[in-house]
Order: sequence, then structure tokens, then C-alpha cells
Amino acid sequence: MSQPLRRTPLFETHRKLGARMVPFAGWDMPLQYDGILVEHEVVRKRAGIFDVSHMGRLDFTGAQALTAIQRVFTNDASRLEIGGAQYTMMCHSHGGIVDDCILYKLADDHYRVVVNASNVDKDLTFLRQHVGSTCQLQDRSGEFSLLAVAGPKACTLLESLSDAPLRDVPGFMSRQVAMSGVPVLAARTGYTGEDSFELFVPAADSLSVWQAITAAGARPVGLGARDTLRMEARLTLYGNDIDATTNPYEAGLGWTVKLEKGDFVGREALRRVVQHGLTRKLVGFRVSSRGIARAGADVIDEEGAVVGRVTSGGPGPTVGGAIGMAYVPVSMAKLEEPLRLLQRGKELIAKQVNGPFYRRQDPA
Repeated sequence: MSQPLRRTPLFETHRKLGARMVPFAGWDMPLQYDGILVEHEVVRKRAGIFDVSHMGRLDFTGAQALTAIQRVFTNDASRLEIGGAQYTMMCHSHGGIVDDCILYKLADDHYRVVVNASNVDKDLTFLRQHVGSTCQLQDRSGEFSLLAVAGPKACTLLESLSDAPLRDVPGFMSRQVAMSGVPVLAARTGYTGEDSFELFVPAADSLSVWQAITAAGARPVGLGARDTLRMEARLTLYGNDIDATTNPYEAGLGWTVKLEKGDFVGREALRRVVQHGLTRKLVGFRVSSRGIARAGADVIDEEGAVVGRVTSGGPGPTVGGAIGMAYVPVSMAKLEEPLRLLQRGKELIAKQVNGPFYRRQDPA
């Protein structure tokens, strides 16, 4: 018998706003309110607010918290200052990715990691196995809602509700503020390619904070536009572009791996990847023929043999045309080189591109 879908504290608010709700990672989540293209444009031009409370929030506390963190994550958390954040990975002993996460240092003995919604139980099992009694590990997902506000007007909008400035908070840093009288940890992190703050809000106060932010001008945005936004920024999605069968280097995320920091789970396997080189790479592409390549489409060689797979694909509302990402053999991973894609029996031609499809223009 299937388990009932979980709901965030704002579930009824989403329904009253007319959101189209869909199952996602065991949660009943808003796919869209006014339409994916409308919401995508809102984030690119003004400010949108997302309820991402389905993401997991796990805390490491105690005198040996950093020791535990260093053991289970690939990046070097010793470089973090209090208030700092870091994109990092957990990897299996064979080098495959358990999850990609953002780690926050709240104090010398207190760290918080945000993990993907579909991975919370799996991540907790992995972490408990390797952390043991080194420090206290606590799932605090139910205590806090997580709201993301993104867009060129996001900072100005949130500052109008905050008791402390936010404009001077650097990227991947956070500040404790009161927002409409509610204590909020505001972190300048996000998943859209725009200026963004992710807000850790006491769950009981999430409705009042949501209402204050929307009253100030942010429009609700669902998971549909979140996906098109992250794809234009060429940000990977766990379960599509990365998973236990992929390693950080082939996914273009080797910069999150600090082999020199000392031992951590997966280090030896990842060191061997560096020594022996890659067999495939995740590349970005823009479709040059008519059609859209979706996740699961095949990459084929000149003889028609399948040599790779599209992991993310769809329209790029801001950049125009159809875009995506695919794993291809290293020998094929060349800038501007054409790719042949097979989408439901139809062959498409695409051209490889470097970097994000979309880069925001910061105001002068």
C-alpha cells in the first residue's frame, strides 16, 4: 500500500492560490500557479518565491562536528567561516554520488546541511553509518520551512521586511535577521541563476513570512519553473544529471572534491578517477534542428549506435530554443561539435556549448 503524500506547512496556501499540485519525491507540491512560462519570466525580471520545504535539513552539532563533516563530504569545510555556505557532495566508497548538498556553518560546533527531498532517508542512513558517535546528527526538517526568493528585485524586496541589511551579504554567506518580526536565517544561495536568498523560517511562522513576502511583491513560483530556471543556469539535478552511477568529475563538479584535505568516504575511488582519466563527460547542448530533446533521449554516433544519454532537456524560455545536458564519451565532448540525439525515434541535431546557457546581468 502506497504511503500518503507529505505536505509542507504551506500546503493549504498553495491550494487556495489555485496551484496545480503534483507528487514529487513523496510530497504534494505546487507544479505551477499561473503557468510555467509566466513564473519563469517573473524570476528572471522581478522576484518569485518558492516553497522548498520538502528539502531535508540536517544538523551536525558538538565539539567534533567538523571532524564528522570532513569525513562524509568531499569539499573542505575547514575553509568555512561562521555564516558561510559551501556546495559539496557525499559520495559512496566507489565514487558515485550519494547526494549534492549545501553545507552551512552556523557556529564552530554547529553545521547544517540541506539535502534533496528524495534522498533524506537514504542520506540519514549513510551519514549515521559514517558519523557514528563523532557528533550529534539531527533531522530538523520538520522544525523549519525553507523559502527561496529569487530574481533581480529579491534583495530589495526582502530588505524592506528585514531588521538588518541584506545587500552586503556576499554570495554563499548567511545572516540571522528578523523578517516581519520572525527570526530568519537568510542565506544568499539558490538554484535559479538569479540573485537569491534561501530563508530558514520556523515552521509555525512560515505562513506569516510567506504572506509578508508576497504582499511586498514576490509572486509564487512552482517546481515547473524552478526546473526550467535551473536548466538555463546549467545546474545539475540529482536523479537526472547526477546519481550513484556518476562521479563528480564526469559531471563537471570536480571542483567540489578536495582530495588533499585528508581521508573521506570515496576519496580513494575519486583519486583513481583523476589518475586514470574520464571515459565520459556531462556536456551542455543547444538543439539546432526542430524539436526538443528530453531526459532519456539517446546520443548516437555516426553509425547510429547509442553512445550516451540526455539527462535534462527542454525549452529555454529566456535563452530561446531547446537546451539540455547529456553524458557523452570524452572523445565526443568538444565545444561546438554536433551531437546526434534520438528522441522517440526522431533524430535531432544539437551543438555543444560551454558554461551556463543563461548568465544574469548584475546591475551597474
